[in-house]
Amino acid sequence: MARDLLGSKCKRCRRAQEKLFLKGDRCNSAKCAITRRPYAPGVHGKSISRGLSEFGKQLAMKQRIKRMYGVLEKQFRKHYEEIENKQGVTGDLLMTRLELRLDNVVRKMGFAQSPIQARQLVTHGAFLVNGKKLTIPSCGMKVGDVVAIKESKKDNAYFKLQTQTLTAKKDFPRWIQFDQSKMEGKIVALPSREDVGIHVDPQMVVESYSR
Repeated sequence: MARDLLGSKCKRCRRAQEKLFLKGDRCNSAKCAITRRPYAPGVHGKSISRGLSEFGKQLAMKQRIKRMYGVLEKQFRKHYEEIENKQGVTGDLLMTRLELRLDNVVRKMGFAQSPIQARQLVTHGAFLVNGKKLTIPSCGMKVGDVVAIKESKKDNAYFKLQTQTLTAKKDFPRWIQFDQSKMEGKIVALPSREDVGIHVDPQMVVESYSR
């Protein structure tokens, strides 16, 4: 599956006018582009003041959500089609589906600092889901699934460092129950739009696809 890796990640945040946390710890430091240059990228970034049309607003929101999870249009559309006929608020169902992607779950557990790093760790076979190796970043998790570091990877220098960090970590999402002694996390509830932590309006995406 194609990946959204090209171009400056900081420019994507500046275009969205909000931190999308695409660079991990750097986003919380003084080096964050939003902190240093809180305006749109480009020569005329400071002077852009025109409002967007309704279509433009919908497109901007769709771009924001796609960049948050590192997916391109084809895969994003597939996620939407998986939930569009299910009962419930379609926009909220879309965000729940995206939050439950394996690569995002790995990041929310603290095993990775950014969406790209999480994807890389998953494709390299670093994690077990319910005791079995899974290397598909877009695979959807469900309540009751347990994600753990593969035993042979625990001696890796990166994971040794992460173990020390996670031992002191307290701010796990409410929908993840993390066992610090086993270094594994269990999904105990479905995430909601509020759990995303970044302002999004997925209903605008629904309206865009419903045209």
